[in-house]
Amino acid sequence: MKPDTRALAAGGLAEIALRGASLREVMERTAPRLTDPRDRALLMALLSEGARWWLRYDAALDELLARPLKRKEPAIHALLVLGLVQLEVLELEDYAAVAATVEATHALKRPALVGLVNAVLRRWQRERGERLARLDAQPATRHAHPDWLAAALATDWPAQAGAVMAADNREPPLMLRANRRHGDRGTLVAALREAGQAAEAHPWLADGIVLPHSTDVTRLPGFAEGAFAVQDGAAQVATDLVDACDGQRVLDACAAPGGKACHLLERADVELTALEMDEHRATRIRENLERLRLSAKLIVGDAGDPAAWWDGRPFDRILIDAPCSASGVLRRRPDVRLHRRESDIAELGVQQRRILHALWPLLAPGGQLVYATCSLLRAENEAVVTELLAAHADAEVVPIDLPVGRCAAVGWQILPGDGDLDGMYYAVLRKHPRP
Repeated sequence: MKPDTRALAAGGLAEIALRGASLREVMERTAPRLTDPRDRALLMALLSEGARWWLRYDAALDELLARPLKRKEPAIHALLVLGLVQLEVLELEDYAAVAATVEATHALKRPALVGLVNAVLRRWQRERGERLARLDAQPATRHAHPDWLAAALATDWPAQAGAVMAADNREPPLMLRANRRHGDRGTLVAALREAGQAAEAHPWLADGIVLPHSTDVTRLPGFAEGAFAVQDGAAQVATDLVDACDGQRVLDACAAPGGKACHLLERADVELTALEMDEHRATRIRENLERLRLSAKLIVGDAGDPAAWWDGRPFDRILIDAPCSASGVLRRRPDVRLHRRESDIAELGVQQRRILHALWPLLAPGGQLVYATCSLLRAENEAVVTELLAAHADAEVVPIDLPVGRCAAVGWQILPGDGDLDGMYYAVLRKHPRP
């Protein structure tokens, strides 16, 4: 019997929102149960938009339900969220959305709750205007961001906070990075267009290609041959800032899943060490290197404890893509807003400082270190770099000037939506040559 896509999505969304599972993990485990590509596309849309808008429509259900369902019937609660998402976000026909959601209740083997599901969705339709107005009255429920993050953005980016949260809720384009070692970008763009994709060369990222919508990249021409990788344009900036040259020794710390390491190797003949603490995530680096026909020294180790893995030879370039809140990539990773907590920021700050201070001595005199995060929060960005500068007299800031974004107190901040990119922070530090 063919699985019910909405029932599968409801079970998966309950895992994501109520049990802390990742969207990627749930999708990878659930999608193989669906043989029709259209069903898999619907599953992905339901899971992505369900996670993106959970905080808005979960709050709506608090008022629509006389008794909460989250603990006793988590999948039905998630199904109701998805019912509202189908009506308000995916904009499916009212009758079809309600009928299919009610049918999914049967598929979840909860026939006693069919009447409740139908009644809640019908009540929403009757009272839609009033209830949307209530949700829109508060930034957190208007933009489906946790209260603490909405407040933090208002503090750090008061003039841009609303635009940032709105950008987090728009579908991002699919961005590819052409592999220079495979062929030129123009040839790849032509092949993608011939395959029916509306591909465009990015206007200022030298290797970037933009597709307006997500698709199964494994079916695109050149994927198996390593002609390209998926990488947002904000992340592609890292290689420009590292500015590595042939023959240099380069460290990519916290390297998983390997996108930036591969980009560095595509650009220059460098001796690259890719360092990753998590052995499972290190496997993804290896897989990306193999598919793109690249070679690097891969080490499983702690960037904050160089004594355990460093051979004593200094690096000419160091890239630290530090563990962070991921607050700049919520449009691409909507489940992060459900899992990240305000208390995480201080803990992440400890890790960021530990890694940055541990790796600075490994940089050769005259070398450059790029500190990067996909965070929008100043506590993870300027505050961390400012402390490094205060502690090391041999460190100086290298100015950054990109076509999008803005100068931070130290470094450069790209906010979500700037140039239709994800949010990223960068600081480039140079170590003074010895006198």
